[in-house]
Amino acid sequence: MFREMRRKRQMLGKEECEEILNRGTSGVLALLGDDAYPYAVPISYVYEDGKLYFHSARSGHKLDAVREYPKASFCVIDQDQIVPEEYTTYFRSVIAFGSIRILENEEEKRNAIEKLAIRYAPEESEENRQKAIEREWTPLCMLEMTIEHLSGKEAIELVKAKKQS
Repeated sequence: MFREMRRKRQMLGKEECEEILNRGTSGVLALLGDDAYPYAVPISYVYEDGKLYFHSARSGHKLDAVREYPKASFCVIDQDQIVPEEYTTYFRSVIAFGSIRILENEEEKRNAIEKLAIRYAPEESEENRQKAIEREWTPLCMLEMTIEHLSGKEAIELVKAKKQS
């Protein structure tokens, strides 16, 4: 169902892909939008146990797209070092493919927003975190993307540098 990577030497393993997802703070969520136009939106996320969690308003383009067609891809760029003298970049990135669902269950929604809050404000007290969640609870929508395929790739120069070290 998913294409094999053409340049297998540059392929990242599952563990490396997961490390990038855990290290990253934002990515681009790509959905099938209005009139079948691709809709790609930069978004914060948290990754845990093969799932990505995103927050959203309760209405808008993103939610309309998810309701119409829940399949999606999500890209995180871990490195993009421009090397002008070589006319290239030393890149490393991951793309996740899967299906998104809107979390309707209050407990699932609460668990997801807490994961996101801890990810982005790890030093915040439990009390302050709960106050912030309560303040934003009514307009909050949480999305869960179950990853069905994970693919990562890095520049051949980074592959060669790993082998030399």
